Amino acid sequence: MADVTNGRRQPTLQDLANVVGLTANTISRALNDRPGVSATTRALIKAEAERLGYVPNVHARSLVLGSRKTIGVIVTNISNPFFSDLVSEVELQAQEAGYTVLLLLSYESAERERDAIDRALRSGLDGLIAAPVQERFNAWTPVIKAGIPLVLVSRELPELGVDFYSTDNEAGIRLTTDAVLALGAKDVVLLDEDMPFSTIRLRIEGFRRSLERHGLPFDPRHQLALVPPARSFRVSQSWHADDAYRVASDLLDRGRRPDAFVVGDDYYALGLYRALRERRIRVPDDVLVMGWGNHPFTRFMEPPLSTLLLPFQEVARRATRRLLDRIQGTADDQIITERIVPELIIRASTTR
Repeated sequence: MADVTNGRRQPTLQDLANVVGLTANTISRALNDRPGVSATTRALIKAEAERLGYVPNVHARSLVLGSRKTIGVIVTNISNPFFSDLVSEVELQAQEAGYTVLLLLSYESAERERDAIDRALRSGLDGLIAAPVQERFNAWTPVIKAGIPLVLVSRELPELGVDFYSTDNEAGIRLTTDAVLALGAKDVVLLDEDMPFSTIRLRIEGFRRSLERHGLPFDPRHQLALVPPARSFRVSQSWHADDAYRVASDLLDRGRRPDAFVVGDDYYALGLYRALRERRIRVPDDVLVMGWGNHPFTRFMEPPLSTLLLPFQEVARRATRRLLDRIQGTADDQIITERIVPELIIRASTTR
């Protein structure tokens, strides 16, 4: 096999054909999963394409033939209320600008994310908005190499050097933690998801800083209650109240009696409420509870849940506007990173 990886230019279809020793037509059929190529040959061709960094130049073809007026959105799961609302707002913004939206889902799987990226590349999209799985930033480098504008939302991959828009997770958790501390809480537990996301790392960091700013120690063994990553195995629901219920029950049954919980999602608060109620621990008399997300059901919990209103609409608007500016060539060269502070909603769960 020849080696074209030492050159500076992007490998072409013919380069890949020369390396594998087959015709460009066979290579094209294999990469596009068309009949007439054996499974073994197809696997060999795809492996060699990945090694070379070959990207089908559908974006360049769309520039010649004219814009498809389509943007892609890759998110983890639209049962996640944040992402379903964000996708809806992106679609509205894109429609106003005359673009349609192709939705692709990764389900928190690096393999599914790679498949979604491959499909986006083959579709000749004008640009992409994505919330990455965050296991490997280099999964997105083919998008960069193909010259397709990319804007990230919610989860950051700074290695890519692309525009990024998100809720300010660190500021948000400081708002919720400061609120319960201002009411006299001294022993606060953060109940959140046990996943390697930048959003969760920022919330933990903001939580720690808030405690320390009030002169309270931060011990992750006692202040963190992390819910196992059920999303790695189930795709029907983003957060699971029953998982939070089990984690909270275990914590309480070990004799822990914090005087406040700040929760990484309102669905977790549902499970926490049940665990507290079964042990006759009253909200807010015995323990304060602060949620995250302001989902519609929070107003109907008993007592109604204090929470955060997340700026998903503004995140979507800014990300979509920036992507369209990139597509249309009107954006400046600056890489924008914006984190928007959420709004604190006070209800009876933190009112004494």
